[in-house]
Amino acid sequence: MKAVKLGKYLSLEAFCTCTQTYQKYRDRIDPYPQSEATLAALRDLNRHIIDPIIDEFGRDRFQLTYGFCSKDLRKYLEQKDPETGIKNGRVAPNLDQHMAHEINRNGRYYCDRLGASCDFLIRNLKSDRLVDWILDRALPFDSLYFYGGARPIHISHGPQHKRDIWTFTASGKPTKRGIEKWVETVKNRL
Repeated sequence: MKAVKLGKYLSLEAFCTCTQTYQKYRDRIDPYPQSEATLAALRDLNRHIIDPIIDEFGRDRFQLTYGFCSKDLRKYLEQKDPETGIKNGRVAPNLDQHMAHEINRNGRYYCDRLGASCDFLIRNLKSDRLVDWILDRALPFDSLYFYGGARPIHISHGPQHKRDIWTFTASGKPTKRGIEKWVETVKNRL
C-alpha cells in the first residue's frame, strides 16, 4: 500500500506519514486509510489541487505538513505529550476533511463533508502569494484555511466545491476579516 501513487508526485506513504505526531509515535500508529473511497478522495485532491501546485512551484519546494489522518493518528493528536504536557495537535475531524471517507465505530463518517484535505507550504513563497495563485488559477477547492504568510495553508477538495476561505483570529476563531479581497475574488468567479 505504501507505494500507491496518489497523483503525479505524492505517494500514499508520504501523504500518511508526514506529521510530527506520526514521526514521534510511528511504532504505535497505523497511518493508512481503511476505505477505498478515501483513496479515491486522496487521488482527486492530488489530481485537482496538489499536482497543479507542484507543476508550478516544483516538488523540491512543496512541503506537506499534514495529510491524511487515520483513526490511530487521530487518537495521538488528541492526547497530550507525556513529557511536555502539550497536546500533540489540533484535530477537528468533523470539519477538516483530513479523515476523508473513513467511518467511525458507529458506521458514520467522521466528516460528513467527505472529500480530502491537506496542509502544506511552498518553501520561499509567502502563503498569501500561494493563495493568490490558487485563486488566479481557479483551482476547485472546497475549503481553504489561511493561517498567516509564513505558515502552511489547509486546502480540501470535495463534492461540495464550496470554495470557502477562512482565516483565524489570534484566539483561533474562524473569520473572514482581513481576507475580504479573496472572498470577493471567489464570489466573482462563482
